[in-house]
Parts: sequence; C-alpha cells; structure tokens
Amino acid sequence: MAKKKYRPEDIINKLREADVMQAEGMTIAEVVKILGIHEQTYYRWRREYGGMKVSQMKRLKALEQENLRLRKAVSDLSLDKVILQEAAKGNF
Repeated sequence: MAKKKYRPEDIINKLREADVMQAEGMTIAEVVKILGIHEQTYYRWRREYGGMKVSQMKRLKALEQENLRLRKAVSDLSLDKVILQEAAKGNF
C-alpha cells in the first residue's frame, strides 16, 4: 500500500477528532478505522505531535527541513576540505 503524505493541518485535525471520539467512549481501534489510518500511525503521531497547534507543527517541519539542509551543507564542505587537504599534500 502506498504511503500517504498528510499535511500538518490534517494530522492535527485527525488527532483532535480522535480525542473527541475517545471522549465519547470509542476504542482506539474504532477511532483509527474511522479516521482511515493505521493504529501504529496514530501512536506515532500522538508521540510526535500530541498537544501541538497547527502553527507549531508547521514551524517544527520547517526547522527539520532547515536542519537537513544545513547537515548536507556541512557534509559537502567537510568533503571539500578533505579533498583540498589531500591535494595540498600531493596525495591525489
């Protein structure tokens, strides 16, 4: 089955819906079936995003993307440095 990408707003909304359904007495199994997600997905979302607002979640996603970009830049620069050091030694 293909993995579906949920927007931050969708995840927050589904977690809120789940809270409402649980307050009405539904079990987790019933809730995830109605929401159309896997139970493991629900627990992962709850662990990662429980209690967040949509704006906070968007900010988290933006920071994660920036972190990934910076890690890649540092990796590229480190590789360049090693190559230049080897070239300066004449070991190429």
